[in-house]
Amino acid sequence: MAFSITIMRELEGLDPKLRRIIIALLEEIEKNARESAKKSDFDELKEIVAQLGRSVEELAQAQKRTEERVEELAQAQKRTEEELRKLISEHKITRELLGNLQDTVGHGLEDRIMPYIPSFARKVYGIEVTVIDRRNIIYPTGRYDEVNIYVEGLKDNEKVYLIGECKSKPGKKGIDKFVSVLKRLKSHLDGKIYPFIVGYTFDPQTERYIRERYPEINLLKSFEFELKYSK
Repeated sequence: MAFSITIMRELEGLDPKLRRIIIALLEEIEKNARESAKKSDFDELKEIVAQLGRSVEELAQAQKRTEERVEELAQAQKRTEEELRKLISEHKITRELLGNLQDTVGHGLEDRIMPYIPSFARKVYGIEVTVIDRRNIIYPTGRYDEVNIYVEGLKDNEKVYLIGECKSKPGKKGIDKFVSVLKRLKSHLDGKIYPFIVGYTFDPQTERYIRERYPEINLLKSFEFELKYSK
């Protein structure tokens, strides 16, 4: 054992037997001190490991909670997407029903004004009507357009056409679609086309849209036919 020089010098003057006893005691004290230090260090290390274990456990629990939350969000998103698909499907069905209703109302308008078409054509356009129909115009490609009111007639001894569209309340999209049909008909029919559109009512924006953008389209309200063109 390594004791200080001072202690060893003081022990040199003692009886050899006593000196051996004292040295043995000092060695025991030093051994106990070392063991005490090792145990203290070990206990401290155990505490550090325990703290680390608790931290890892907390991290694992936090990760588990995060994963559970992510799963909840994923399920919520799935439910939202399902509800959205359902709403889209229902909206599509509603649009189809409304479209069918508009078509039904439109066909009702056609039936109401058909008897007045010859007088209307003569008074407004100077056309003598030869054919009145609701007709599908079939193109060479096989594609076709349904024409609500299809009229053939003579003006100044030349073949001309009256093409009409009937809607309960025409909108801008419907007007643009009608114009697209007219463009296809112009490249297919062998005569001048006079277009018109009939509705129960027009909102101010749509009416202005037609008059400013498509002035060649005659805009009429359904009640005008009986008032102005009855025989």
